[in-house]
Amino acid sequence: QVQLVESGGGLVQPGGSLRLSCAASGFILSRYHMYWYRQAPGKEREMVAFITTTGRTTNYANSVKGRFTISRDNAKNTVYLQMNSLKFEDTAVYYCNAVYSPETYWGQGTQVTVSS
Repeated sequence: QVQLVESGGGLVQPGGSLRLSCAASGFILSRYHMYWYRQAPGKEREMVAFITTTGRTTNYANSVKGRFTISRDNAKNTVYLQMNSLKFEDTAVYYCNAVYSPETYWGQGTQVTVSS
């Protein structure tokens, strides 16, 4: 059974950090480019970060550049999103997405709430 399971979300104060994990099962993660997306209430889902299969290339939304870092451990079938200097506007449900065209898989999401 193909699954992507996100974890690591929670409540954090502005300026704090969280590390999200996305664990894959049922398929070989190393073949897939990986994305993190987020969706805030009343807003469209937006791409936050991207990493290629080998991890050599990454890309970020301008809003998180310099604060978030995407990484992957193919041996553990897991992708990470390290989020530092969190802001109120980072509050959203965060989803991981695996793409090996035309196949694509989504996780169920993990809530990140930045609040004082």
